[in-house]
Amino acid sequence: MSFGPDDHPDVLIVGAGPAGLTAATYLGRFRRRVLVADGGPPRACWIPVSHNMAGFPEGITGEAILKRMRDQALEYGAVIEAGCVEAIRRDGDGFVATMNGRQIRARAVLLATGVVDHHPDLPGVEDAIKRSLVRICPICDAYEAIDKSVAIIGRDDRGIREAAFMRTYTDRVTLIHVGPPDALTEREALDRLGVRLVECAIEAVEIGEDRITALNWSGGRHAFDLLYSALGTTPNADLARELSVALTEDDLLKVDAHSATSIPGFYAAGDVVKGLNQIAVATSDAALAATDIHNRLRKADGQTV
Repeated sequence: MSFGPDDHPDVLIVGAGPAGLTAATYLGRFRRRVLVADGGPPRACWIPVSHNMAGFPEGITGEAILKRMRDQALEYGAVIEAGCVEAIRRDGDGFVATMNGRQIRARAVLLATGVVDHHPDLPGVEDAIKRSLVRICPICDAYEAIDKSVAIIGRDDRGIREAAFMRTYTDRVTLIHVGPPDALTEREALDRLGVRLVECAIEAVEIGEDRITALNWSGGRHAFDLLYSALGTTPNADLARELSVALTEDDLLKVDAHSATSIPGFYAAGDVVKGLNQIAVATSDAALAATDIHNRLRKADGQTV
């Protein structure tokens, strides 16, 4: 199934990560015509093995999670099309999106575009993330860091907060601060927590088969089992910003209890919404959004009973 130039979906979902694919499955089962714009690999594909995914005690890779979700959405009639949505504008009670050289009309839109991680400027960092040596989510996988030697790289107080979180799992935590000195406003907490503070740029990194063989600074070599990045993210919220959707001070989308934004018919779910950057949260947001979208369209069609 596909949507041609004169054939339009009920709902356009922008993003083919866990949130977008979950919403596609729900809406397909609600017998809605759904188009998912797949703008490229979501950050979930970086997950080497997740032991934080309910129902998979043996662990599951990010790619396997996404394949299962994609297959399920397709099973219920969702159309997944590769391409980036370049613009969205309001059109009466609905929306018109520009994608792959054509105009797509939809009665509702769900934005599930996620965020972009700020990775450390280190050689081979992408491969190291795939091998679980450089990590971006302690909530997901800090359990696997129990009693290991952990370095955290940060540029502000976010690094201190992540170091404090990691002290639940190991007493061998080093914070490498690469930002300006005045960006750390809670230094006294590090002494209290027993976290070593290093304030200088990393000059080089050596990555072995199963650990960070060495981080080099000030002429020294320092080995760690794991390196966590606490450098933050940037929301993929440009489409929402062009529509003047209400945002938080962090440029994330403000939504209500049903994942609806300030624009009627425009919803958001997943990491682009304020909250834990977790698959479980993204799928929950998406289920709420999909159900509210369906009920909203039913009401618009006079199906109020």
